[in-house]
Amino acid sequence: MKVLVTGGAGFIGSHVVERLLSRGDTVTVIDDFNDFYNPTIKRDNIRGFANQVELVAADICTDLRPMFAAQNFDTIVHLAARAGVRPSLEHPQLYTRVNIVGTQNLLELAREFSVKKFVFASSSSVYGVNQKVPFGEDDPIFKPISPYAATKLAGEALCHVYHHLYGMDMVCLRFFTVYGPRQRPDLAIRKFTAAICGAKPIDVFGDGSTRRDYTYIDDILQGVLACLDRPFGYEIINLGESRAVELRELVRLIEKATRKKAQVRQLPLQPGDVPVTYADISKAKHLLGYQPKIGIETGIEKFVDWYLQQA
Repeated sequence: MKVLVTGGAGFIGSHVVERLLSRGDTVTVIDDFNDFYNPTIKRDNIRGFANQVELVAADICTDLRPMFAAQNFDTIVHLAARAGVRPSLEHPQLYTRVNIVGTQNLLELAREFSVKKFVFASSSSVYGVNQKVPFGEDDPIFKPISPYAATKLAGEALCHVYHHLYGMDMVCLRFFTVYGPRQRPDLAIRKFTAAICGAKPIDVFGDGSTRRDYTYIDDILQGVLACLDRPFGYEIINLGESRAVELRELVRLIEKATRKKAQVRQLPLQPGDVPVTYADISKAKHLLGYQPKIGIETGIEKFVDWYLQQA
């Protein structure tokens, strides 16, 4: 299978590429290596497979027809995006351009060049302040509370349009707080680990009672790969651990794994942050055979082990 992975040098993308290569797929990676965080980190992510893929350093909003014409892709795994709730409050136009216009560009190219399957990385943030937990794919989601969430919701809608009009096979995967080796440096688990190991304070927004459904990267990969070899028409599927963990408990687990005490600096809740995320994964189990295997206790230990090896 010939697969295009957008954002393939990022945290999740680089892991997806490795799994595709291990099963014998031909992979093209597109990534713009922007400065949202140090581009050297992305270069390090792909070092182990850079000579096994076609690497295209480009913006997904630009004209990519020559690449599509040359490659004849079977599948697109679309992971490229401007990520993060809080940065989206500061740069909403940038998020709109990359996450909506960029997705539209790829969908139109997929239509033009008859790509059989399109897998779109969505986010649990689309649920907003959802009153029902756990979150189910059929829950009403008309109240996103950040530009980032709104762009992901728009991406799902565009995918539906292209399925409806052109019969394209679409899967939108709503990821719930993914963590593990190579996690971006701006995300909480890596930020907390780095600060605690460096004897620096960590910023905890609110009283520590906010809850997230933390999902280890290996479990996310299980779900992504299961989407590739079967038709779905159009589906939205949650991928999470299906367990909501309090922020204060997360800090305690990192303290235990690092054998160091956190210096906590308590700050007000931030605009755009939701109080809880919690995935109902019954649909993923039914359609994908999805079964998360790595709980937060084991996952944090594995992450900290990886982080200390990099330090």
